[in-house]
Amino acid sequence: MHSDTWDTVARLARRFNAHDGERGLDAAQQWTLQVLKIAEETGEASQAVIGVRGTNPRKGDSHTWQDVHAEVADVIITGLVALARMRPDDAAPYLHQQLAAKAAKFLPPEPGAGATSCAQTQ
Repeated sequence: MHSDTWDTVARLARRFNAHDGERGLDAAQQWTLQVLKIAEETGEASQAVIGVRGTNPRKGDSHTWQDVHAEVADVIITGLVALARMRPDDAAPYLHQQLAAKAAKFLPPEPGAGATSCAQTQ
C-alpha cells in the first residue's frame, strides 16, 4: 500500500483518538466504537447493493454500482483507521503480515517461489 495512504490513515487515527479522548473515552471504548463504525459502514454498503438490485419494493432502484464502490471504500478506510488506532506503531506491517497469511490459504505459490511462501517469510 502506498505510504501516503498510511500517512493519511495515521493522521485520521490520531484525529479520532484526540476527539474521543476529549470525550473521556479510554482506548478500549474507542476501539469498540471504531469496530462498530466498521459494521455501520458495512451496512451502508449492503444497503447500496440492495438499492442496485432494486430488491426493496419501497425504494426500488435507489443506488448505482458507483455508490456501492464508494461504500466499499468507506468500509476499507474505516477498517484501516481501526487497525491504525489499535496498532499505531505497526499497523502497516501487521496488515501486510495478515494479508500474506490469508492469501497463502487461497493462492497457489508463485512460480519460482520454491517451498518458501510469502507468508513463511514474514
